[in-house]
Amino acid sequence: MSFVDIASLLGIVLGLVMLVFGIISNAGASGIVRYIDVPSAIITFGGAFAATLASFSLPDFLAGAKTITLVFKMPALNTAEMINRIIDLSNVARKEGLLSLEEAAADLDEPFLKKGILLIVDGTDPDLVRAIMETELVSIEGRHKNLIGFWDTLGAMGPAWGMIGTLVGLVNMLYNMDDPSNIGPAMAVALITTLYGSLLANWICGPVGNKLKADNASEMMLKEVMIEGLLSIQAGENPRVIEEKLKSFLAPKDRGTSGDDAGGEE
Repeated sequence: MSFVDIASLLGIVLGLVMLVFGIISNAGASGIVRYIDVPSAIITFGGAFAATLASFSLPDFLAGAKTITLVFKMPALNTAEMINRIIDLSNVARKEGLLSLEEAAADLDEPFLKKGILLIVDGTDPDLVRAIMETELVSIEGRHKNLIGFWDTLGAMGPAWGMIGTLVGLVNMLYNMDDPSNIGPAMAVALITTLYGSLLANWICGPVGNKLKADNASEMMLKEVMIEGLLSIQAGENPRVIEEKLKSFLAPKDRGTSGDDAGGEE
């Protein structure tokens, strides 16, 4: 079960609060309307998304945009929980044999782990098991990086199109220099596109991209734990040895005792 990641949600909301507070504290509540300009928004956001669309295929563009929902979700599994699960599987295999893992795999909801178990049950050579699992690991990471690339690209396009909007505004301002009283407001409107571009890059795209990168790193480590654990089970290692090996993936403060029932008979 996935839960809401409070840190990500709170960070996005607080960023907006800080922006609004800064505007109100200097220009009052009525000053907020000065920062709302539809043509500037169309140039900046529309241009940034259009340039990003040109950089990806339509399916990849849509898939990348949908990943914003992942930012607010906590991972369904963590590494410590997975180590406990693998230790349970190692105890089953040690007591009942490797073939007994096929029945245990039926209750698993992790496709990567289930695939590895079925390879072991089928008697696949350990080197081939590792090769197959690591190939899939590389493929998964490649797909993740493609999705992360969407936000990196959009984040780069935001300030660029904000500057384009500013230049458009400056050109229009220079063509209307006859009335000096209009120069200030026209300059302000021209600069709003730069503000919008910076917000898109630093308030949305940067944090989303960084969160997805962190989630990808966590998932890759989790799957590496699965690979090492499954190969250790296939090699017939003692569950206690497997536990100690897999706990090396964790930070010292998170190690503790991953499985109380680990350590079957020799």
